[in-house]
This record gives sequence, structure tokens and C-alpha cells, in this order.
Amino acid sequence: MRLPRLREAAALTAATVLLAGCGTSVSAGTAGDTTSSSTSSASSSTAADATTVAEALADDLEVETGDTAYDEDDTVDVALSGTSASADSDAVTSEDGTVTITAAGTYRLSGELDGQVVVESTGDGVVRLVLDDATITSSTTAAIDVVDATSVVVVLADGSDNALADAATYADTSDEAPTGALYSTADLTIGGSGSLSVTGNANNGIVGKDGLVINGGTIEVTSVDDGIIGKDYLVVAGGDVTVDAVDDAIKSDNTTDAGAGFVLVSGGTVQVTSQDDGIKGVQVLVSGGTIDVAESTEAMEGSLVILDEGDLELHSADDGVNVATSDSTSSDDSATTDGAGGPGGGAMAADDSLHLVVNGGTLEVWSSGDGLDSNGDAVITGGDITVYGPTTDGNGALDVNGTFEVTGGTLVATGSSGMMVAPSTDSAQGWIATALPSTVTAGSEVVVTDADGAEVAAYTIAKDFASVVYSSAAVEQGATYTVTVDGTDTTVTTVTAGDAPAGGMGGPMGG
Repeated sequence: MRLPRLREAAALTAATVLLAGCGTSVSAGTAGDTTSSSTSSASSSTAADATTVAEALADDLEVETGDTAYDEDDTVDVALSGTSASADSDAVTSEDGTVTITAAGTYRLSGELDGQVVVESTGDGVVRLVLDDATITSSTTAAIDVVDATSVVVVLADGSDNALADAATYADTSDEAPTGALYSTADLTIGGSGSLSVTGNANNGIVGKDGLVINGGTIEVTSVDDGIIGKDYLVVAGGDVTVDAVDDAIKSDNTTDAGAGFVLVSGGTVQVTSQDDGIKGVQVLVSGGTIDVAESTEAMEGSLVILDEGDLELHSADDGVNVATSDSTSSDDSATTDGAGGPGGGAMAADDSLHLVVNGGTLEVWSSGDGLDSNGDAVITGGDITVYGPTTDGNGALDVNGTFEVTGGTLVATGSSGMMVAPSTDSAQGWIATALPSTVTAGSEVVVTDADGAEVAAYTIAKDFASVVYSSAAVEQGATYTVTVDGTDTTVTTVTAGDAPAGGMGGPMGG
């Protein structure tokens, strides 16, 4: 593990931070008592005041991105065949199905290998592996194992199709053994314009025990445990990444070192299917790209979630965005740290080290638990946010323990009415919140009109709902509005912007 390094420069756009909290029904006007039953990790506290992605990264470890460009004249061709390989270089050896690379340089791998490729370069310099129609399948361990190197760059050659698969059971299960089909103890960058299929039969798909950057290629990962892990950080800056994982799909898991453990999506496309968390880190930062979490328990989880730009669609069996402690001594799930899932829940003291910030982009959440859930505070300064929340009263479309401030953007949150939470009453931007007389079926149209009967907003809601929270620049705090569903008299409610309606379980809404 290298020593923590501060990022010297962060040339990124404005950021949006999403904090997910736990099942309370009160959004306080002030954070109040910040005592919490859980403790934030050191790495999350270093960026506690960050309100943009750039500000968060300024206090994080420096992202090291390897160069995918190389000189053809300096490339060593490695022909893979069966259980052996041939190359015109003393730095490449082959024995009993193991191909070992022992020096920095560029190596083009082609063909099929029944075995593994080991990188063990003790000298300085980058080891660059160009996969050019390479298939590596191991029956005993990882397909590619980077034991030692200054840094490694995997280049997916233009037009190439490549595949890596590990064994279902590893011969070596010691603490030092690899834990993924593509495993690296050094900084790892994956790029290029070809394709790569990674199958994690024993454990994880791609594992970087230092930093991991993906900036190109079409990458598909299937694993019986986690999909892609970057310990210090995991950055997706480009490419098309698809992950189907039994456990977490994409995560960074260093909860010990300050400025580490962050996931950054700044470009490319990320598509995730997970039976646990979709995207997870101490910090989850999004400044661009497209994210589609098609299936998960919790779609996005971190102590600090900032969304600056990007196009996100999140589907979850529990919380859509969960902002909670990343301390490894605490539960990974908000159910333990927040009391979500129980009727009424009860207000939990806000943790002032936890933050959700949305500054821009498009965010659509489909959740069976809380939609946006923050154990700390939440701030929306911009963006287009739609939350299709739970249909049962044990959770709510919005759930914020501390202050919930809206200063810009558009927010439409619908769901059950038993655990309703609205923005704080002193939010700079106007908002309305109402419980409907009864549950309304999916496909119904909600129309908001002002006191003069002029239409302010109209939305077709794609999921059953019994409550509506709406905020935009068109809403004037203190003014009266009418919410009508499908134009029928039985579903008309009149509300005053900024007033917290009664009816939420566990306490009043708003601040």
C-alpha cells in the first residue's frame, strides 16, 4: 500500500452529492444533535464540507491514470497456445501453464492460454499488457495476477475480443493469494477500444488492490461475488462497463486511509445488476457519464454522495441512494444504522459527517425502500430528480435525518404517505408536499396549479403512490397550490408551499 497522496489538481465540473439516510419521518430545519449510533470513517471526514466533486477530490488521493498509447516498434509479441507461450524476450518465461513477465515494457498477448499470466516486475516502469484477441482461462487461480509492478496498463486492442476466466476453486487460498480473475497489487488502468469479458468463478471479477481506472473499451464482468473493486479508488472515465454480480457490483473499499475509498464516474456508461449494492464507496462522486443500476438491494451507497452531472437511473429493492457510515466496524446496511423498514421508525439523530448533494444531471430512482435516504443532511442545488418511492408505509420516497435544503433544480418524489419527509421549511426554493386521500395507481397524471388555476407542473407517475413532494423555481414559498390526480374531485388537495402536512408516521415533516 502506498502512502496517501493529495490530489494536486481537479479539473472537473460542479458536483452533486447524494446522501442516503435511514427510515425517519422528520426532516429537521437544523442538524441539531449530531450524535449518531455509528461513526464515519476517517476518509469520509476529510471531505465532510465538500459540496462539489472537485472539492471532494481535492482532499482525496491523486488518481493515477496509466497511458494506453504505446510504440509498436517497442512491443514484445507473446503468442499464447495451450499451456505455453512463446516470445522473443528474456523478460517472458513460460512453464507449466504459467506465463511470467518480469520487466517493464509493452507486451502484446494473442491466442489462447490454459493457465495464467503473472506480472512480477520488481524494477521501475510501466508494464503494459496489450490484449489482442487473447483468451486466458485458469483452472487453478486468477487468469492475470499482477504480483509486483510500479503500475500496469491493460490495453484492449482495436477490434479485438478478449476473455479472462479464473478457476472455480483456487489452489492457493492464503491471505496473499489473488481474489479475482483479473487481479493487481499495483495501480491498474484499463483502456483501449476493444472488448473484454471477465468471469469471476470463485470470487470477484476485477480487483485492484491499489487504484483502478477504466477509461475505454467494452468491458463485461460476471462474478459470483463482487464485480469490480478498486481499493484506494475506482474511477470510470470512459468506456462501456457492464457488471452482473452476486454481491456488490462496483465499489472502493478502503475505509482506513484518509482520502481513499472513493468511486468516481466522470464519463462512459456503467450498467449494473447486483444482488447487493450497485455502486458503493466511502464517497460516491459523479461528474458525468451514464449510470444504470437495473437491479440491486441498495443502488448507491456512501458516506458522501455528490452528483454534479450525469444521467442516472437507479433501481433498488431497498434504498435507492443510501448515505450512511462507511466504517467497516458498522453494518453495511442502513437497516442496522437507521431503523429503516419499521413502521414509524422514529427520528434518529443526524450524523453531520454524512452528506447528499445534487448539483446537476438527471436522477431517476425506483425504490422499494427509501428513495433518497440520508443519515446526515441533503442539499439539492440543481438537476432533474424523479423519485418513484415505496408503496408501503415503512419507508418513504425521501428520508433525511438532518437539514434538507433545496436551492435549485426540480424534484418530484412520489410514494407511500406513512413516512413522508419534505424539505426544510427555510429552503430557499419553494416546495409543496401532500398526502393524497388514497393510493393512486401507476400511470396517473398529477397536475399542480396555482391559486389562479394556471398549470405549474404536470407529471405522469409510473408507479403506485399516495404522496407527492414537488419543488421547482416555479413554486413560490407561502403561496397556495392545488394538486389534482387524473382530474377527479376525489383526488384534489390544496396545499401551501413550505408547509409540512400532517400524516407522516413518527412525527411532523419539514423543519
